[in-house]
Amino acid sequence: MIETLYQHFLKYPVICTDTRDIKPGSLFFALKGDNFNANQFAEQALNAGCSIAVIDEEKHKKPARTSGGNERYVLVNDVLTTLQGLANYHRKQLSIPIISITGTNGKTTSKELLNAVLSQKYKVLATKGNLNNHIGVPLTLLTIKPEHEIAIIEMGANHQGEIAMLCAIAEPDFGMITNIGKAHLEGFGGFEGVVKTKSEMYHFIKQKGGKIFVNIDNKLLQELSEGIDKFTFGTSSTVDFTGKLIESNPFVKLKCKAKNDTQSLDAKPIISTQLIGNYNFENILAAACIGHYFNVSEEQIKNGLENYVPSNNRSQVMQTQSNLLLLDAYNANPSSMNAAIENFAQMQQANKMVILGDMLELGSDSAKEHDAIVNLLKQKNIINVLLVGPFFKESGKLINAKTFLTAEEAVDYLKQNPIKNTAILIKGSRGIKLEKVVEVL
Repeated sequence: MIETLYQHFLKYPVICTDTRDIKPGSLFFALKGDNFNANQFAEQALNAGCSIAVIDEEKHKKPARTSGGNERYVLVNDVLTTLQGLANYHRKQLSIPIISITGTNGKTTSKELLNAVLSQKYKVLATKGNLNNHIGVPLTLLTIKPEHEIAIIEMGANHQGEIAMLCAIAEPDFGMITNIGKAHLEGFGGFEGVVKTKSEMYHFIKQKGGKIFVNIDNKLLQELSEGIDKFTFGTSSTVDFTGKLIESNPFVKLKCKAKNDTQSLDAKPIISTQLIGNYNFENILAAACIGHYFNVSEEQIKNGLENYVPSNNRSQVMQTQSNLLLLDAYNANPSSMNAAIENFAQMQQANKMVILGDMLELGSDSAKEHDAIVNLLKQKNIINVLLVGPFFKESGKLINAKTFLTAEEAVDYLKQNPIKNTAILIKGSRGIKLEKVVEVL
């Protein structure tokens, strides 16, 4: 069945899963979720121009009005596993290197930075946005064309076993874990579950005989990578690729060099990025390291890193008429929240304020982790604070912070109490929708 489908795919190499975005001749995969069943729209997809519709409910296999019958329906046991199988079959036909990236924090930023660096020399296919799950990874693989020379596949997970499953589909040759921290604790069953799941990538690469890129400054990753072929980076002189943070006030500036480069690190040019936060230093260094490994020149690495501009509420700096905003409201967990606050506390700004939203999916650890963040604010003497969400509303009592249940409530407060000439850190899980406060700041 997969081989037959692949012949269709070679003729019409476009996959559609949404009838609102049909491309002529594309293959429609009728995926199902908790709140939708695309089998119901298979006929609509065919009539809109799809060449075939892959379904897993026979009752929806009926003559399409614009077709000569129902031969354009492909009935399978499960549409999702068929999509994943097709993606894996396509991957097996590819000879280009595939680099996988996972981690608790920074995987999307690292992927975008690496794409910016490698694109200086190669035709690169990288995961779009955060399409990094059991559906997004196969869809990404199926967009790899003959002209591509390298692919970067981001992999996310919120349950044990997911990274192993994604690796089995993508079969990466190279891999990197950005870090392992506290996130999705509810789904993983605690921090040990996070460690086990993220390290599944290392296990796959080891079994395949591939190579991993490891930040040796991270002791946990150093331990987990024992016995695996690796190319290392970090701040020590013993690694394969070393870097030095120059400053992050607010933008990160750094220097870096390969171990076999005879020129000293101090003699290297400063790379001035458009990313905020010293926590992004390791993401930037990783992209430079991997770029060097793939023979991207020093000048090309510098150009790629300096020209990358973050978007989609990730590590964005926005200078409004009234304030300087450090917007990082796409996602949040205890690890990334700690790093953002630590960095913000070090910034040299006359007037500073933080607006934080709840960190979601922490399960029974939620109250404890939100209390810890509030205590960190107190420790750093950050007193101009707005906290948004039910958990922070409770934890905020520890420091008498201004608290709100929703972003809309915070917006109403800010309209009545305008903020001027202030550097403001905005961070929270995207479910809290803190981006709504931007327009009033």
